[in-house]
Amino acid sequence: MTEKLIPTCGAWWGIAPDVFSGRAPLRSVEMAERRMGRRADIVHVYHHGADLFPTPEERLIAQGPRLLLVNWKVAVDHTWAQVAKGAVDDRIDRLAAYIAGTFPGRFFLSVEQEPENDVRPGRGYSAADYAAMFRHVVTRLRQQGVTNAVTVMTYTGAPDYTAKPWFDKLYPGDDVVDWVAVDPYADGRGGDFAALVNRTRPGRPSWPGFYRWIQNRFPAKPIMLAEWGAYERPDRPRLKRDLFVSAARQIGEFPQIKALVYFDSAVAGGGDTRFDTTPGATRAFGALGRLHRFNATAVPPS
Repeated sequence: MTEKLIPTCGAWWGIAPDVFSGRAPLRSVEMAERRMGRRADIVHVYHHGADLFPTPEERLIAQGPRLLLVNWKVAVDHTWAQVAKGAVDDRIDRLAAYIAGTFPGRFFLSVEQEPENDVRPGRGYSAADYAAMFRHVVTRLRQQGVTNAVTVMTYTGAPDYTAKPWFDKLYPGDDVVDWVAVDPYADGRGGDFAALVNRTRPGRPSWPGFYRWIQNRFPAKPIMLAEWGAYERPDRPRLKRDLFVSAARQIGEFPQIKALVYFDSAVAGGGDTRFDTTPGATRAFGALGRLHRFNATAVPPS
């Protein structure tokens, strides 16, 4: 494993477990691991505002050993432009001191994932404002001694946004981004795993798909699916099973993908994404997680 948490062989296997259930994080992780028949390499957790993290329970999760992927929405009370200009520097500094005093291990940090959803030009939420905010937050944390955060820029994975004139302005810069991530979900309209990671739209014929785009735009960056999943669809009872089977068959075609982090929730925004809602899906997900690719590099102790 490299300093930037890139597995030396294969890819990490991760999960955001039992999201929105209200269950305690450690209990959710342990239950998810029993359900999928293996330990998670990465556990995705979510924080916002003045939260201090990793929390004591998240530090127990990391002792698994597991890697934490922390998604931090820095401010709901300030715009991106205001954050970039220092409006919440005290919050950033307080978090930096907390991390320095409680968690020396490396962890993934995604700063305000899926910004495309929130871009509002001219209101402090332009794409350029996001890039400046991301850069300011990461730079400030590093200046305050947080050198163990491996940074992740997480796109939605929705092709429609790529046609926006501001899309390319979202990227904060190679020096503050260690991994590039997308969050694709299968809803029954697409096809297999390959189609999921390279999703296109009829009205966007020039868009090659996110995996191809990242390969061309960021050839040296590892790719993470920071969230991925399939929604339950009564008219497509084999949707999840077929997606997981295709992932096992096709993952070798995507060597730049170095982490898969499944979003497991009974009440996700688009529906039920639990991986084990049918016997076929349960078996296929378990088989995917047992592939050598997802077991080739051991997670080091925190």
